[in-house]
Amino acid sequence: MKIIASDYDGTLNHGGFDDAKLNAIDRWRKAGNIFALISGRSPSDLLRLYREKEFGCDYLVADNGAVILTTDGEVVSQSSCDGSLAVPLINLIFDCGCGWAYVQTQSDFSVFLNSDDFEKDNDYTLSDMPEVLYFNQINTRLADFETAAQVTVKIAETFKGQLNPLQNGICIDIVRHDINKAKGIYALMDIIGVKYDDVIAVGDNVNDRDMIAEFKSYAMENGVDSIKEIADFITPGITELIEKELSIN
Repeated sequence: MKIIASDYDGTLNHGGFDDAKLNAIDRWRKAGNIFALISGRSPSDLLRLYREKEFGCDYLVADNGAVILTTDGEVVSQSSCDGSLAVPLINLIFDCGCGWAYVQTQSDFSVFLNSDDFEKDNDYTLSDMPEVLYFNQINTRLADFETAAQVTVKIAETFKGQLNPLQNGICIDIVRHDINKAKGIYALMDIIGVKYDDVIAVGDNVNDRDMIAEFKSYAMENGVDSIKEIADFITPGITELIEKELSIN
């Protein structure tokens, strides 16, 4: 039994969900293998995408490895950050020019610098947001890739040993200091009993670096150069990756 741990944005969803891709995933799973989605998106967002797109999947690994769910929505593993870090982190994010922060807990909510940005009932400012006892991830977005890279470094330096900021294009996903996608895969391996040599990771962006460097890996052709440079193989898509791996077995 092998496992493909696939990123979503720019990877699984690259090129859409045609019959060839859906059939390839089905063949992979019918051969006795596992297909897992691993993303910086929140658990609720991954569940929504899974149900909307109707692709075959066995596990959802959300928040860059912090939360692992079954496709029924049951949380089977969770790593969280100290809630006392939320306010100073959001203050830093705002000082760096970000207009909002998305706090991911059991009840997700957004914190805005300006109240004019409010759209939903769970939108707040720092002065009136709910008390944060813990968070799985806080994420935000910058104007461009270079600015996001600079702010990522600043967060890492300010919260060294506490938080791990992971750049994801122009976004930054901030998780506990010892969490990343590779750690999420290791946690999933313990849950389902998959061995190291049976793991295949595929991604396209900077926040995929840890899993791409750790396991047998594929980088998407459309991915950033820094990921393609460290991957074992380059692939145009999930369909081609699965066809290649099935031909090996």
